[in-house]
Amino acid sequence: MHRVVVATANAGKLREIREMLADLSIEALPQRALGISDADETGLSFVENAIIKARHASEESALPAIADDSGLLVDALHGEPGIYSARYAGHNASDWNNVQKLLGALVEVPKDARTAHFVCVITYMAHAKDPAPIVCCGKWEGRILFEPRGENGFGYDPIFEVPEHNCSAAELSPDAKNVLSHRGQAVRKLVDSLARELSRSG
Repeated sequence: MHRVVVATANAGKLREIREMLADLSIEALPQRALGISDADETGLSFVENAIIKARHASEESALPAIADDSGLLVDALHGEPGIYSARYAGHNASDWNNVQKLLGALVEVPKDARTAHFVCVITYMAHAKDPAPIVCCGKWEGRILFEPRGENGFGYDPIFEVPEHNCSAAELSPDAKNVLSHRGQAVRKLVDSLARELSRSG
């Protein structure tokens, strides 16, 4: 069993990543269980922030680390909230706070102009000084609803419409979301890359 620290305090993200790594016999440990604090996300892109978080977790734990940085980009808001998605309404904002701020920003925007997409960048660092981390990306196209719908998921899921299913991301089952979502796409690419790395290392 390979042990990897996952650099997130988000229970929803951790659950999704753990589920998708299970077939590789990888034990995904949350960084808080190891007493590791959150890294300062000082990057200006999803890639930079994912690497910063993974490097910090690996340095503190002396274990390989996985970190993702993800967010929602709304076309009518020129890509906001983007890398600031988790703290759109402030550093200690709840999911509800962020959702309400976004709905307020779009209150006069008609349905056809409410296009948006989620982006996820996930990285794996074999050690803190890994010069060639694995970096994978996923993208999920949709539209922002006028009000929240559904009880599943987290973050902006209740207001993110999945057009091909005529529902919000929060109305999908966890398995269906993993198939479609930006994080699901990125983690599947990571799983494929890790499977090749583990087979080479024996």
